[in-house]
Amino acid sequence: MIATVLGAEFHPPTTKDFLFDCYFSVDVFGIEICFNFIIALVTASVLIYLLLFFLAFRNPRTVPGKLQSLMELGLTFVREQIAMPMLGPATDRFLPLLVTFFFFIFFMNIFEVAPWVNFSASSRVAFPLVLAVIAWLTYNAVGIAKHGFLGYLRFTCVIPSAPAPLRYTLLLLIEFVSNIVIRPITLTIRLAANFVAGHFLLALAFLGTEFFLLNGPKTWLLLGVSVPLSVVLVAFEVFVSVLQAFIFSVLTASYLGGVLAEEH
Repeated sequence: MIATVLGAEFHPPTTKDFLFDCYFSVDVFGIEICFNFIIALVTASVLIYLLLFFLAFRNPRTVPGKLQSLMELGLTFVREQIAMPMLGPATDRFLPLLVTFFFFIFFMNIFEVAPWVNFSASSRVAFPLVLAVIAWLTYNAVGIAKHGFLGYLRFTCVIPSAPAPLRYTLLLLIEFVSNIVIRPITLTIRLAANFVAGHFLLALAFLGTEFFLLNGPKTWLLLGVSVPLSVVLVAFEVFVSVLQAFIFSVLTASYLGGVLAEEH
């Protein structure tokens, strides 16, 4: 209908937006490793993370400068709002892991709204999956170290207050799947799906704005909808970038706190 009225065709975003050619590739033991736009974003996220912490704390001052104050504020947020409520006395033991998760995920996410980038590596499932596996290995290793292998399985999968016939049959299976199998999957899907959806929403708003602008004057009135909507979606995506970094970190902290508990 739009093509008939305007004599122009709107090209919506597609899954091809998530495919990128290699800048170059390296052969390692017969495996081709492709360095493309996605790998460049992940590399940039790592470098930004390392550079900010290095510059902020290479010469820490009693009266901190602006960057040191900003990074200390971020560390305090992770410690007091994520680690302490979930881990209590074990807060400082796992703070480096949680800080790394929070800031690295945030930097990957925020590229979604960065000019001339507009893409988050979090929308490619491999990277959230790697982070989820690290979290999964960590809290399971901590649980096994505290309770022993069989003790950890019993602690994680057996509900002492449940009736005996269910405790070691159906509920045992449910608890095993829920606590051991599902957690890394939900961590992965939650992070990746949010940024796949976010990319499509932003791309649709921006492409729509461009379409209305270039195919006027019949469509210029619609810019009054698409432009404010684009601004709102950018602000919302910034919020989601922080929120998803927070949720991933706080869930990891809660899983660690759970396996460190003395009772189920």
